Amino acid sequence: MKPYLIALAAGLLVGGIYSLLGVKSPAPPAIALIGLLGILLGEQVVPIVRSVIAGETVATAIATTCTEPVLGRLPGDTSATARPRDA
Repeated sequence: MKPYLIALAAGLLVGGIYSLLGVKSPAPPAIALIGLLGILLGEQVVPIVRSVIAGETVATAIATTCTEPVLGRLPGDTSATARPRDA
């Protein structure tokens, strides 16, 4: 239940930002896709920045934190590094 509440809170936050920027929701397809891309990249950037602040080099931080594909795993992916995202 906790992931759903977090998703709802994130949606409310994004909705508030849309309102402040004057973007109507649902946004036009191009704007919505750019926003989703920003969300996906933001999920990758925050752990990298945290690792760099902790003293790792950027290359090491990228190698250790960016183990999941940005766009997610394809159905049927049985690679050894596959793991559920909501674990």
